[in-house]
Amino acid sequence: MEYHRIPKTDIKISILGVGTNGVGGHNLFPNLDENKGAAMVRSALDEGINLVDTADAYGFGRSEEIIGEVIKSRRQDVVLATKGGLEYTNDGTTFNNRPEYLKQAVENSLKRLQTDYIDIYYLHFPDSDVPLSEAIGALSRLKEEGKIRAIGISNVSAEQLSEANRHNDISVLQSWYNMLDRSAEDELLPYCNEQGISFIPFGPLAYGLLSGHYTKDFTPSYDDHRSSHPLFAPGLYEDTIDRVSELKEIADKKGTTVSNLALAWLLAQQNVAAVIPGGKGPDRVQENLRALSVKLSKEEKELIEEVLDN
Repeated sequence: MEYHRIPKTDIKISILGVGTNGVGGHNLFPNLDENKGAAMVRSALDEGINLVDTADAYGFGRSEEIIGEVIKSRRQDVVLATKGGLEYTNDGTTFNNRPEYLKQAVENSLKRLQTDYIDIYYLHFPDSDVPLSEAIGALSRLKEEGKIRAIGISNVSAEQLSEANRHNDISVLQSWYNMLDRSAEDELLPYCNEQGISFIPFGPLAYGLLSGHYTKDFTPSYDDHRSSHPLFAPGLYEDTIDRVSELKEIADKKGTTVSNLALAWLLAQQNVAAVIPGGKGPDRVQENLRALSVKLSKEEKELIEEVLDN
């Protein structure tokens, strides 16, 4: 396993992490098997993966509770990342970056995770009613208190990232980035490179589209969280499946899967610190580990670029 040191910190993360929205995230995935989810996290730790990424929004805290049980006897082996800034009320979900809310959100996460510190705490979404300077200022104070070790931010534009990092407080950015959506390359990745911010893409397999298992006749149901994503829009979706088929041909010649090709491609991008593919069971960990042995030649990278640029 290779490890990456997050700039501005002494934290070292495995370049392959484990995303846990499928571990207790019952609000996103129906019929989850919590035992399998817990087994996936244990399997990851056994394999030298130390980066465990979650959020208080996954299952309204249930993901954190499951992870807390798994890691409580091996906390020293884990770089624990979680997120806050979403509030659930009777009226639905709202953004809430008020300092007093974030302080309580951190305390709640610490309790669910059964730990006294969080290694990376992300502001999950920006709140238009609260200046980012106030929200990040609150997290900086929590860092001074030892409740969190590094400050991250997610789901922001380059302009918002620059505002949040005004005092050089941001250590990690988590943003959507994969073979099928490279918009992060325009401004976010260059800014991270300039400012010494580690970039960790979420959605590395584009909701599973880069697994190679989708067919053109798939249509997500109205209550499926994928249904509102542009990649599943009629017309674009069919073009995407064609593109994935071309990537699969490259993967087949390489003797790997298209999903592992996608993870290896991400890890080859400048300033990508780690990838955090999700999953619902330990078999996913074993599959993702094989991506670490996939090394792309210059010619293979050029072939991939041709497919992605079409």
